[in-house]
Amino acid sequence: MDEITYRAAETEHDLAVLVGLYDGAARWMVDNGIDQWKPGDKDEAHFRERIKEGEVWLAEAAGRVVGGFELWWRDEPAWGAQPPVAGYVHRLMVDRAHAPAGAGRELLSWAERRIAAAGRTRSRLDCVSSNPRLRTYYEGAGYEVVGEQPFKEGKGGSKYGVTLLEKRL
Repeated sequence: MDEITYRAAETEHDLAVLVGLYDGAARWMVDNGIDQWKPGDKDEAHFRERIKEGEVWLAEAAGRVVGGFELWWRDEPAWGAQPPVAGYVHRLMVDRAHAPAGAGRELLSWAERRIAAAGRTRSRLDCVSSNPRLRTYYEGAGYEVVGEQPFKEGKGGSKYGVTLLEKRL
């Protein structure tokens, strides 16, 4: 695998790159019958806010951005109020046309190392309950289902169910 390096997203250019990554991943989901992300649902304002409130990371290989993810230090909409023992991985995105094989799992592993380096002992994430394929992917990466949040609020106030997954680090 080409070596993947990571850097924090910070610039205005990075915002457009993140939107492109998100839309590409969303198009792939739609094309493969996965009802989760929709192209156009996350804009530059979304990623600007995520950078302001937490961490957003870009992954690069062979001189180009091949993926990214958001790392939150709390996630009350899905998990409720929690003691500060976890990092929450969101929007794990891979550029399927350019990322080396296994890049998604490598990004997830790097996020877990970042969480552990911050002194937290758990990595948490959620996925739409109607997406068994993604749940299986995360379980294959060592995550356990620890609950459900049936009424997470989405864009425009819509409610949807998510499966809560956790990995002890």
